[in-house]
Amino acid sequence: MGFASFVGRVFYASIFILSAWQMFNEFGVDGGPAAKELIPKLDLAKKHISSQLHVNLPDIEVRQLVAAATALKGLGAILFVFGHSFGDFLLFVYLLVSTPLLYDFYNYGPKEPQYSVLLSDFLQCVAQCGALIFFWGMKNSMPKRQLKKRVPKPKAA
Repeated sequence: MGFASFVGRVFYASIFILSAWQMFNEFGVDGGPAAKELIPKLDLAKKHISSQLHVNLPDIEVRQLVAAATALKGLGAILFVFGHSFGDFLLFVYLLVSTPLLYDFYNYGPKEPQYSVLLSDFLQCVAQCGALIFFWGMKNSMPKRQLKKRVPKPKAA
């Protein structure tokens, strides 16, 4: 069971590790392609949130946001592979923040071609969040190993 669990964690974390590695290699001076894709989506989200809350939001440096996402994915996935719950938490935070920003299906109508692709990707990220919650729940439900106290054998007279 232990080896199968480890292999499952490696397969699951490979999604995040490979993605973080690609983002790291493409980062460059301007944040890479991830920053270019994130800029319009972040602007749209800021406008929507500021209009709903009637508050001006501060400017967010997209390059730093991409660097933070890369760090969350990379560090979280490595910790997750070794069964550390903090890795689970980091990946969950990454998915919780990035999923509504990256897969904004709610900005399109059901008849538009982007809608179904973005909705599908959004639901995959929601499923990944569910898997992380499941891992966290299973990790916390398993009892810790207790060391057995050795009872000394009585000496024969």
